[in-house]
Parts: sequence; structure tokens; C-alpha cells
Amino acid sequence: MTKTTLPELPSNENRKWYIVDAADKPLGRLAVKVANALRGKDKPDFAPSVDTGAFVIVINAEKVALTGKKEEKKQYVDFTGWRGGLSKTPASVIREKNPTRLITDAVWGMLPKNNTADRRMTRLKVFAGAEHPHAAQKPEPLSI
Repeated sequence: MTKTTLPELPSNENRKWYIVDAADKPLGRLAVKVANALRGKDKPDFAPSVDTGAFVIVINAEKVALTGKKEEKKQYVDFTGWRGGLSKTPASVIREKNPTRLITDAVWGMLPKNNTADRRMTRLKVFAGAEHPHAAQKPEPLSI
């Protein structure tokens, strides 16, 4: 009989750092790769119950590609909880006001909705431009 082994839970000092350039990359394909790296699904010792994911830095979020007519037709919905508090905003307006939200919402949608999703999202660092303050961590490029 074979034994099932679980990977060890790494501390934040031992986690890898990846960097992704989002310029001209389709949003959905980018979000899948980032979500898999945050979960640790790209590692051979993946286990769904153990959080072995890495830190991911996404730069150039304002230049991410939306295919088709999603720039005008895709709606981001916010609800305050009050009557009449529903607001729908097209993706083109979100890109102008807060371009990092395009990527964070897409990655959040790709993660399983459990108690580890919040911890995984704290390891996602999204920047609108090409500069980021995490050069000291020596991030490796993540292939898309």
C-alpha cells in the first residue's frame, strides 16, 4: 500500500516570487496562469488543502488586452447593500479609473471560494505601470 504525502507548508520567506508583464496579454489567460501560481498548481507536489503557492507581481495592468467587444460590453457590478445601490460600470471606465481591478477581479474569480482565497490574494501584487517596489525579492518571469 502506498502512502500519500502532503507537502510542507512553506513560510513566506521560502516562497518563490514571479513577475508577469500583462501588456497585450488576454485577461483570462493571464488570470489562469496567475491563479495557478498563487495556488501552487504549477508545482509537482500540489495538494488542494496545503497553500504552497508563490508571490506574483503583475506589471503593466493598464495595457492588458480584452478580446472582442469586452471593452464596451463587459460590466463590473457593485452593490452597496441598500435599495437602488446597484451600479454597473463598463470595463473601459474601470481601465481608466483603476486598471489593477481588471486583473484582481479576474484572478479572484479563478480561485476557489474558501478560507485560503483571501490569503492567496494578499500574495498578488498588481501595478498599473512598469515599475514595482519588489526588485529586492528577485522575481523570476512567469511564462504565459
